[in-house]
Amino acid sequence: MSRLRLGIDLGGTKIEIAALDAAGAFVLRRRVATPQGDYAATLRAVAALVRAAEAQLGLAGLPLGMGIPGSLSPLTGRVRNANSTALNGQPLREDLQALLQRPVRLENDANCLALSEATDGAGAGAEVVFAAILGTGVGAGIAVHGQVLRGCNGIAGEWGHNPLPPRPGEARASRTCWCGRRDCVEAWLSGPALAADHAEAAGGALDATQVVAAMRAGDAAARGSFERYAERLARALASVINVLDPQVIVLGGGLSQVSELLVEVPRHWSSHVFSDTVRTALRPALHGDSSGVRGAAWLADRASVGAWRRGGRDTESDNFKPGPVGA
Repeated sequence: MSRLRLGIDLGGTKIEIAALDAAGAFVLRRRVATPQGDYAATLRAVAALVRAAEAQLGLAGLPLGMGIPGSLSPLTGRVRNANSTALNGQPLREDLQALLQRPVRLENDANCLALSEATDGAGAGAEVVFAAILGTGVGAGIAVHGQVLRGCNGIAGEWGHNPLPPRPGEARASRTCWCGRRDCVEAWLSGPALAADHAEAAGGALDATQVVAAMRAGDAAARGSFERYAERLARALASVINVLDPQVIVLGGGLSQVSELLVEVPRHWSSHVFSDTVRTALRPALHGDSSGVRGAAWLADRASVGAWRRGGRDTESDNFKPGPVGA
């Protein structure tokens, strides 16, 4: 029997599928663009990726886990809190299980990052790992003793939708997050937020990558934008340290590739942490932008194929019974 498992990372701009062997090595990887604002097309794209991957591998019915930019409501079983808003309110798990005729383990994408990095990445061996995604959006996941911590409401790690702690004396305009709340961490620390802050301070229309490039080239305004971002990130992560006290904080997402943050953020956070020393390590994701899809594949081992086939209750599948297959 094959020990391969499939993982899918459903992102706002791309969908990635990967097959991992028992040792966690990639056997197959493929990416496609995410259909924008189209739930049905997203289902078709995911199903096509799975079928193409299994055809290439010469296998069928492989265990499947998937990371999504949101979570499943324990009340309805439907997607909620996704910044890819076309997913919200949709029975994504049930639809995919009907399409693919197998159990599908769904998890928040930041939880997948945390699981991957706690298993054999930058947080391997740590008791508590906090994994933050800094990209188009901002999210986070928590792994304790190598297991994802979900919480009783299924929102453990939803750091991006807490208010950014203010700095005494700081004058800043309020920002409304896509979720409707004001001054969320995501509204200040996402890639678009860095670009917006730079535009407000210096003018122009640089994206986050261009702001960082300009900073590295010696542009003083871009340096100021980066320093404001790093200091805000330090305040936000200091709150996490004060509550969770993790051994390791792992950064994922596009902004995790800004190596200067690994120096600047710890330099600032000490004054906000309620301790005479801060031993928490800040590290980039060891597996880079593939860590999420790896974590999704690790999830697949826990999908209960036997319970699904019997139509019995499974902790993730909620008594799923196979339905008609559609495209």
